[in-house]
Amino acid sequence: MAGRPYWSGQVKISLVSFGVQLFPAVTTQKRITFHQIDRKTGQRIRHRNVAENDDPVEDVEIVKGYEYTKGKFLLFEPEELARLRIPTKNVIEIGQFVNLDEIQPALFEKPYFVAPEPKESFEAFVVMRKAMQDNRKAAIGEVAFGGREHLVAIAVPPDQSEMGLMAYMLRYSEELRDSKNYFDEAPAASSLHIDKKQLAMANDLIKAYSGPLDLNAFKDDYEAALRELIEAKQKNLPLPLEEKGARPPKVISLTEALRQSIGHAKRPAVSRKQATKSVPKKGPASVGGSSRAHKVA
Repeated sequence: MAGRPYWSGQVKISLVSFGVQLFPAVTTQKRITFHQIDRKTGQRIRHRNVAENDDPVEDVEIVKGYEYTKGKFLLFEPEELARLRIPTKNVIEIGQFVNLDEIQPALFEKPYFVAPEPKESFEAFVVMRKAMQDNRKAAIGEVAFGGREHLVAIAVPPDQSEMGLMAYMLRYSEELRDSKNYFDEAPAASSLHIDKKQLAMANDLIKAYSGPLDLNAFKDDYEAALRELIEAKQKNLPLPLEEKGARPPKVISLTEALRQSIGHAKRPAVSRKQATKSVPKKGPASVGGSSRAHKVA
């Protein structure tokens, strides 16, 4: 069962409209979560709403406040904010169609499944989906929920045999910081001498590691380590913790690092992953004099 939709409304493209439902495409339910505990009593720490004088405040007494000058607030009741006059609360009005790869990756925020509204005719949904698929275009519009308006891209799923659509919440361009503030200090490739042999080896390394994207090959190692730690605690076993004072990896030249990495890439994927986990104990990982350890692919 899909459960209740996160948002329901209309997608409007000029005079064409059709009903849709949005369902979150990601979940955090399987993640390990922790509570704050009093070390002395073992009791869970509870958080209360208090005013500046430490007096407790009931939920019904809490309203939103906008600080228009230092220490001065305009107060807003929840009903006032819920009844904001904004058309995109119920309608995603499409402004244009673009190629999906034209959208900067940094703008993508959160994915949603887009299903047709079951109480309406599917005709417009199916026709527009097929047209978007044939033209390889994504629809760009805006939608309001969760206390703010969002830029959204609606597109056919990567697996085009799936009959729904995907909605990707996007950041507005003004939310992105100016990259020049961070990249101006980076050396331009034209200002550096690039060794042709090293460049050829770097190209070989990229080719050796290239292939179709397989997301199943990537797992959350931090989550797995937490589960091991929890199991060890439950069974009173030695805790699987990182060894203190581990020696930094041996510093090697870039050329040698590339050569060894290419050889490493030619091994089966399973043995590569096992070798990667043991790298901090021995293997070469640091290049050019840095003492900071890096994970070897």
